[in-house]
Amino acid sequence: MMRQHFITFEGIDGAGKSTHIAPLAERLRAAGFQVVTTREPGGTPLAERLRELALHQGMDALTEALLMFAARREHIRAVIGPALERGAVVLCDRFTDATFAYQGGGRGLDWDALSRLERLVQAGDQGRVLQPGLTLWFDLPPPAAAARLADARLPDRFEAQPVAFFEAVQAAYARRLREAPKRIVRIDASQTREAVWDAVWTAVQGHVERK
Repeated sequence: MMRQHFITFEGIDGAGKSTHIAPLAERLRAAGFQVVTTREPGGTPLAERLRELALHQGMDALTEALLMFAARREHIRAVIGPALERGAVVLCDRFTDATFAYQGGGRGLDWDALSRLERLVQAGDQGRVLQPGLTLWFDLPPPAAAARLADARLPDRFEAQPVAFFEAVQAAYARRLREAPKRIVRIDASQTREAVWDAVWTAVQGHVERK
């Protein structure tokens, strides 16, 4: 399984990460790569149903985290794993870093408990834990992200949280970066869209060319 071809996009709601997935997929396909784009929670019919529950149904923090990991297990089994096995580049809008950020940082769940679930759900061949080869973290101050979302759409359970919640999420993303500095690349999402795209392409191009 070619983990280096697994690229994830992370950041708080409103940071602009999703904007760059489609153009990146197009650029990689033009360069000769087979590309699969997907998202979490979601990516399969079952996982999309779990997504709807997580985003719109009230529940406690642990139930929420377990739903995320259940959707992730199905996603890995049905989409991500097979795509990586056949050599495709997988571009995923959120993965496990989001669970540590939102359920760990935002909801206050125990970091070690989330780590145990991560190892259980993402265990693959020979006990290795599936992780992205590259994660792009779109870092934007929570007030700026909230301003971007203000007129975008009716907020879901997460988007409706106060700024303090997103500050805790942001801090958890920063912790994940400190724990995995070789995997996670910070993108300054406060720049112009063009500058952000340049940073995204520079990180991805350097990554795929090294492989």
